[in-house]
Amino acid sequence: MIAIIDYDAGNIKSVEKALHYLGEETTVTRDPQTLLNADKVILPGVGSFGQAMENLHTYGLVPVIHEIVEKKTPFLGICLGLQLLFESSEETPGVKIPHMGWNSLHFQNNGRLFQGIPEQTYVYFVHSYYLQAEEPEIVKATTEYSTCIHASVEKDNVFACQFHPEKSSKWGLKILENFATVGKDGNTEKEGK
Repeated sequence: MIAIIDYDAGNIKSVEKALHYLGEETTVTRDPQTLLNADKVILPGVGSFGQAMENLHTYGLVPVIHEIVEKKTPFLGICLGLQLLFESSEETPGVKIPHMGWNSLHFQNNGRLFQGIPEQTYVYFVHSYYLQAEEPEIVKATTEYSTCIHASVEKDNVFACQFHPEKSSKWGLKILENFATVGKDGNTEKEGK
């Protein structure tokens, strides 16, 4: 079962519908025990970093997320959900914001979310801030929008993407499907066989 964290700042219904389309069992919750017992967890997000972080603290979810990550449960942050995993992000310089629309991905470092997906696949972005990760090896996809944006990162059981796979057509569904096949050992079912 995939748990989708409800903290009043997420694009929850779109993520839930995409996963149901793929045949995945889901639950939308902020209950700590349900989140800790889930096979996988998704933190979607839209809106303000500050308000979202306040909501996560109000609902007591920050230590729960740390525990989920520590126990190696596969975890996916989407859009604001990516930014909430880091200490800071930057506003996209010198261009119209928010950045809304389709941009192509450039893959690097063998990201497990992108197995079976062609280079320069277009995905849907809606954001004003962007990530520049300090560890280049965790960056799995980039895109260009006035600057190089780290569009997806991955480390151990933690995955995150700046774009919205749930709104990115068939390739976005493939990204969610790839996440749904990640086991606690960090390998996808295809790798584990």
